[in-house]
Parts: sequence; structure tokens; C-alpha cells
Amino acid sequence: MNCSQAPTFILLGLSSDAEKWQPLFSIFLVLYLLGLLGNLLLLLAIGTDVHLHTPMYFFLSQLSLVDLCFITTTAPKMLEALWTGDGSISFSGCLTQLYFFAVFADMDNLLLAVMAIDRYAAICHPLLYPLLMTPCRCRVLVSGSWGVAHCVSLTHTLLFSKLYFHNNQEIPHFFCDFGPLLLLSCSDTYLNESLMMALSGLLAISAFLCIVSSYGCIFYAVAKVPSAQGKRKALATCSSHLSVVLLFYSTVFATYLKPPSSSHSSQEVVAAVMYTLVTPTLNPFIYSLRNKDVKSSLRRILNMVKSQD
Repeated sequence: MNCSQAPTFILLGLSSDAEKWQPLFSIFLVLYLLGLLGNLLLLLAIGTDVHLHTPMYFFLSQLSLVDLCFITTTAPKMLEALWTGDGSISFSGCLTQLYFFAVFADMDNLLLAVMAIDRYAAICHPLLYPLLMTPCRCRVLVSGSWGVAHCVSLTHTLLFSKLYFHNNQEIPHFFCDFGPLLLLSCSDTYLNESLMMALSGLLAISAFLCIVSSYGCIFYAVAKVPSAQGKRKALATCSSHLSVVLLFYSTVFATYLKPPSSSHSSQEVVAAVMYTLVTPTLNPFIYSLRNKDVKSSLRRILNMVKSQD
């Protein structure tokens, strides 16, 4: 009864209190602009500096590109809803947002694993590193990650497109996410939930185990380094990546390590803000503030801009 295959949804956003919309709009607009600026500057620094044309920075540039797209998938619609008070979104718009959200979330996950493999090769096999991480293999790792992310996202989106939903339903979220949508469906969602837990769970846990095993080998290799300075130098190349890994997985696992159709709480919305907006915004600053090569490249770019003025 009153079900449709192409309903109109209403995104309730972050707060039902209209008085909070303007402050929230200002906060998240600043975060969004910082995320765009930080990731664009990092892409520019890596792309224009030949000294940064190495496997590590190639993967970092891909992470910045993904983060740039990730925040653009959810933030503009959230800002529009906060500014106008209208959170309505069509079914096709919801599916489009859902598709790209899944693609970029999976890419973040896979790229963090690829970057862990790169650090493992650099620290545990430094002499073989140029042979292990050739430009061709780096491109294969990244293109393979893109292919897997698109295939998994396409599978979920096609299955969602076949579901029926109650008309004019309110989504207690600021973007179209899997769990809240499944709660609104009047179809049998068992297949969707099973595939989501299987594919997304396998992808996330496999990447996480890859990261854990890589760093297990790294810490074992670093422990055998005789000098304290050598240990610090080796770990310094991993500190930024580890910070991003902890920030990303702590919020993602808190949100998605449960059946998709279980209750959706305000704590999960806060966690979603962290990994969809805060983490992609912080990533370029974490890498640039702790990296002398990136900072020197950014200084050269700023000096070039000043000299042209």
C-alpha cells in the first residue's frame, strides 16, 4: 500500500531545530571549502614538483582526488538543505548520490591498503623497492581499486533500484545512505542486506587486515634497526598514513559493523559527518604538515604566485 519504485525522499539533515541551520551551514561551508582547498593544493604540489613523482606521492595524489570527490558527493546537498530548509531529493538523485558515495568510500578504503603496501615495500625491502613498485604496477593497483569500487557500488545501486519504497519518506540523515534507505523500503531487503554485508564487509575487512599485516611487518623490521634515529626516520614516513587510517576506520567501523537495517541513531550521523566531511578535509593537512617535501613544494608554489603578482 502507498508504495512506489521512484518516490521522493526528504533528507532531514543534521538537526530538526531551524535555529541551528544557519550556524551549521557556516561551519560545514568552511569545512567544505577547506577540504576543496587542501586537496586541490596537494594535487597541485604533487603534480608540478618532479621530486614528488614517486609511488608514495602518486598514491597520495589519488587519495586527494578521491577525498575531493567524496566531500563533493554529500556536502553540496547538505549545504543546500541547511540554506533553503528544503531537503527533498528525487529517487534518481538519491541513487546517484548513493552510487558515488559507495565508490569513493570504497576507494578511500582500498587506497589506504595500497599505501600500506607501499610503505611495507619501502621499509622492509628498500633495495628491491624500485623493482617492486614500478610505475606500471602502481597504475595497476590504482586502476584495479577503481574497478573493484565501481563494480561493488554498481551491484548495490542496481539492487536498490529494484526496491519499492513508501511515498514521500523522510530520511533521518544528511545524504542517501544504505541503512536509512533500507528501513524505508516496503520490499524484501534480505538480498540487499546479505550482499551488502558480504561485499562491503569483505572489502573493508580485507583492506583493514592488509593494513594491519603490513604494519606488523613494518614494526618488526623497525624493531631490528639498531639506532634510535633510524627507527624514528623509518616510522616518520608512516605517521601520517597511520593517523589517517585510525581516523577513517574508527568512524566507518562504528557506523557499518552492524546489519544495515538496524536502528539509525544521532551518534551514527555524527560519525558519518566525520568520515564524509571531516576526515577528507583533514587528510591533506595531516600529510602536508608532517611532510617536508610537500611543504617545500607548497612554498615554491606560493613564491611563484607572489612573484607573478
